[in-house]
Amino acid sequence: MTVFILVAGAFTGPHVWEDTAARLTADGAVVRIAALTGLGGRTGGPGGSGRPVDLETHIDDVLAVIDAVVAEGEPGGEIVLVGHDYGIHPVLGAADRRAGAIARIVHLDAGMPQDGVPALAAVPDQRLREEVAERAAGSGKGAGGGELPPPDRDAWSRWGSTAGLSDAALDRLTALAAPQPLGTLLQPLRLTGAVAGVPVTGVLCTGNGPGVGMLQIMVDVGDRALRALAEARVAFFELPTGHWPMLSCPAELAATLIEAAAGAGHRLTSATDAAEPPAHLRPFLLDVPERPRERTGNTDLYPPDGPGPHPAVVFVHGGPVPAEARPTPRDWPTLTGYARYVAGRGAVGVTLDHRLRSVADYGTAAGDVADAVERVRADPRVDADRVALWFFSGGGPLAADWLAKPPAWLRCVAANYPILAPLPSWGLTDTRFNPVRTVSGAGHLPVVLVRAGREMAEIAATVEEFLTEAARCEANVEIIDVPEGRHGFETLDPTDEAREAVHRAVDTVLARLKG
Repeated sequence: MTVFILVAGAFTGPHVWEDTAARLTADGAVVRIAALTGLGGRTGGPGGSGRPVDLETHIDDVLAVIDAVVAEGEPGGEIVLVGHDYGIHPVLGAADRRAGAIARIVHLDAGMPQDGVPALAAVPDQRLREEVAERAAGSGKGAGGGELPPPDRDAWSRWGSTAGLSDAALDRLTALAAPQPLGTLLQPLRLTGAVAGVPVTGVLCTGNGPGVGMLQIMVDVGDRALRALAEARVAFFELPTGHWPMLSCPAELAATLIEAAAGAGHRLTSATDAAEPPAHLRPFLLDVPERPRERTGNTDLYPPDGPGPHPAVVFVHGGPVPAEARPTPRDWPTLTGYARYVAGRGAVGVTLDHRLRSVADYGTAAGDVADAVERVRADPRVDADRVALWFFSGGGPLAADWLAKPPAWLRCVAANYPILAPLPSWGLTDTRFNPVRTVSGAGHLPVVLVRAGREMAEIAATVEEFLTEAARCEANVEIIDVPEGRHGFETLDPTDEAREAVHRAVDTVLARLKG
């Protein structure tokens, strides 16, 4: 019989698990809910000593539950530790010390804590991290003392998407929230490595962050930090909800946890195990002739025949892409295929590498793109007054600046399967890199949106949000649909439908570049 030990996240306590626990119990599982000190458990430090509450305190709380379950000796019982949000930190700390007793760890919309890193580092909102650090510094109680007040009702979204929560659930979440001891967020997690052998399941809430498809892309492009996600001991499930699934969809969560305990779930494919190249390195779907390429710095030009000046199309890759990824994006078949195609049609095709290494790097990447565009416009073979920018995937947020205040020489913005608003888990709610907020400034600038019908849910939601705003402000948007296309369809789906979409998109963009 499976024994689930449930550990809640920041500001929350055992009450958030009530519905999920009831459903697990009805399915025949044993459920224990860890009450963390100060968050539904005892007050004060260990044993009520009054010592500051820190991460070690909460690790001890989880250890006490594990040891009690082991002492009870549930026949055939396998312990599955479930950590939500911050709760994954004490879960991992405890599992590292009782690795032999743990059958599986479930990361419930939680990150991948590392040895020596405090829980505060996992908070996506940079401003929020700074506010917490400032509060700790001003508390006068040192890193281990003081408390962080719980969010107001309208501020929970800074800690995770509230998608799926009813008004009543959000009201109750707010009413029962407790201050978070600062020491639990600031004390580094210490791991010996023993926990690395315990099977893991990640439950991804796609209303808050990336789903399985996006994780596979990130593994494919060579993100070293994510390589462990493709190990055989790691499985994944998705839930189409926000950051608090135990409140928004407890029945679905309980069913998922039962499957996770049985070892089910989706496995990612590592580069070494894949039977074919990763999606982004497969051949372009069109048979485009090779053309001369000129490489300068981070930019490649594919000039057309004739002296010019010619219009130019600058293709902006997505990401984040780790610095060590090889080949770099400007050599990826999709981008080189488009660049050669437009060069054969009389426009300068441009690919480039920008430094979008993480979601915190959009400012750096935007500067790289702007510099590359100016170099391209300065080339005597380019008509500086006829330029189009074409964004892909995670490069979509970089379109925001150009939509907000388009220069006269920018004749068109195109985007293929783009992310058009920051995902909630990025912690970039106030960023300028949000095309949904800036499309109202685009005026009559033509926007060509190539939409994949089988898009990942978390990305599709941003596209729909963008189109709703574009319709409201009467932006000049043309949609080219690929109903059976997936994210990255140019290499994943070499179908007639996809080829026709590429031809139509290129025709549309080049038509906007005519003199």
